Amino acid sequence: MPNSAYPTMRTRVKICGLTRAQDVQAAVQAGADAVGFVFYPPSPRAVTAEQVAKLLDYVPPFVQTVGLFVDVDDADLRHILKTVRIDLLQFHGNETPEQCARLAALTGKRWIKALQMNPDVDIQPIIARYRAIGASGILLDAWHPDLFGGTGHAFDWRRFPQFEPFPNDRSQHQCPLILAGGLTPDNVAEAIRQTRAFAVDVSGGVESAKGIKDETLIQRFIAATHQ
Repeated sequence: MPNSAYPTMRTRVKICGLTRAQDVQAAVQAGADAVGFVFYPPSPRAVTAEQVAKLLDYVPPFVQTVGLFVDVDDADLRHILKTVRIDLLQFHGNETPEQCARLAALTGKRWIKALQMNPDVDIQPIIARYRAIGASGILLDAWHPDLFGGTGHAFDWRRFPQFEPFPNDRSQHQCPLILAGGLTPDNVAEAIRQTRAFAVDVSGGVESAKGIKDETLIQRFIAATHQ
């Protein structure tokens, strides 16, 4: 299913909230492009740097590792990145564009920003602000007044922005958009058809319990993205 900004590319898949070695292996074997680890203690899927250091033994080359952070401070971020080899930072809290750029410069990492699709907010100018300061991508998630993602709910996919840049245009409007929120093996194909997202990000939709992934659901989810 082509996407508007990258018409010849297949949709990328990230399996997030991994906590067990067998789940990392299942994601990799099913063809995930990226695996995500939640460094946010209140989350039921939270892991420590020491846990992830062991899980990364099961991640081969060319599969990206993503660290999810919520309003992390400098010291904690430095500790984690000294312990584990994270390829990409995902900021999932209230971080401003300037804070994201500073933390990325501090660690020498690329980064993406998760934004909640608040129905009362025009998302496109916000995307432009993060893109202009260096975001490698923007993840659009369902809005919740109290939770930073992981709601298990989808937003109205008709609100997903549609940018139509020229192939070599690096203006602020060209930014890979990642779809998250309420995705499952049963709805992801339709979600991609409607949004033409560059990538999809799933956690709860492929779980048997919070933090416990289901191998069959992972396989079905990734197969559905490539229909």
